[in-house]
Amino acid sequence: MPLPALNPSGKLSTAWLLVLAFLATTAPLATDLYLPGFPRVQQDFAASASGVQLTLTGFLVGMAFGQLGFGALSDRHGRIVPLLCGNVLALGSSVLAAVAPSIEVLVAARLVQGLGGAAGVVIARAIVVDLTRGTETARTMSLMMTVGGIAPILAPSIGAFLQGPIGWRGIMWTLAVLFALMMTAVALVFRETRPAASRDGASLLGGLAQVVRVPRYLLFAALFATTFAVMMTYISASSFVYQNVLGFSAVGYGIAFGVNAAGLIASGYISSRLARTVGPLRTVRIAVPVLLAFCVLLLIVALLPVPPWLLAVPIWCAVSTVGFIMGNSTALALDAVRHVSGSGSAGLGFAQFVFGAAVSPLSGIGGADTAVPMAVIMAAAAALAALLLGVAARRGRARGA
Repeated sequence: MPLPALNPSGKLSTAWLLVLAFLATTAPLATDLYLPGFPRVQQDFAASASGVQLTLTGFLVGMAFGQLGFGALSDRHGRIVPLLCGNVLALGSSVLAAVAPSIEVLVAARLVQGLGGAAGVVIARAIVVDLTRGTETARTMSLMMTVGGIAPILAPSIGAFLQGPIGWRGIMWTLAVLFALMMTAVALVFRETRPAASRDGASLLGGLAQVVRVPRYLLFAALFATTFAVMMTYISASSFVYQNVLGFSAVGYGIAFGVNAAGLIASGYISSRLARTVGPLRTVRIAVPVLLAFCVLLLIVALLPVPPWLLAVPIWCAVSTVGFIMGNSTALALDAVRHVSGSGSAGLGFAQFVFGAAVSPLSGIGGADTAVPMAVIMAAAAALAALLLGVAARRGRARGA
């Protein structure tokens, strides 16, 4: 029998929060777990660095379009059935990726894996909006991302240690098992959170048509997406930067990636604690300029003839700052379209992964032995985020906010 969604104090129960966080880890698990294997994938298929990064791009494109589809489906047919269907699709494509005979098949399998895995990410956010209100939504979003942030800490380290005994193909089999576990957790813990009355008469495209007409939603969704682009640029280039530029081993890279993820988790937790006192909007207004400053500093260090290890400092600072923005911008965007939160979450995720898919291959343009392309793209994405924040601030002043 499904467990209660709320505890006696009216907050999300621990069981629901943990399963929601598990669903939200789809993207980091399916990307970070095999990142240390990028050089091995390149060798196995005799592919270029950008070619290997296309396996990540394919996943991100699948996540983008999958969120559009599953988000709209969850507004029309409820949260549970689309969620389970997406997990089945992700499980099957993980098996295909594990036995892929070529880089082209691996890219295709990753695309489908992203389509199916999108269900967990988009519907988890919609369920939070179904069950919470106001600053509690911002607090829960940040807390969910913090709990779910355990995946980025563990995944690269585990992936690095698994490269020897099972290789990147074994890691794809591991993802298949994790998707099966997600299905089991959903069936045991969740109940439907989208009332039948809200589903009646809802069309698959109607909700999406509504959210694109809400300027506040569009601004904060774009802010969320550009911040994610900063993070995704770092993720897609990190394996080459840490191993080829900084000279780390695969295990050392996994540890460094975990340290950066720990900073992200810590900032996300602090952000959840600040939600009721400082508020999500003020937190974002402070964090975005700080993120831009650290990304510019990273670019300066990458261009100067200094010891390569110095790159690790602004990288950690930038990644940690992202934790103050992601959860709060999500809550600010979805609060504006609460009546169609599934479609709102879909649009948010679509923009997020379109930006991510666009920047992933660009970070490898300069080859596998330089950090400059990564730094340039991170700085450009952070600058765009700052510009969007400025537009949002001007609109707020115009309304007297």
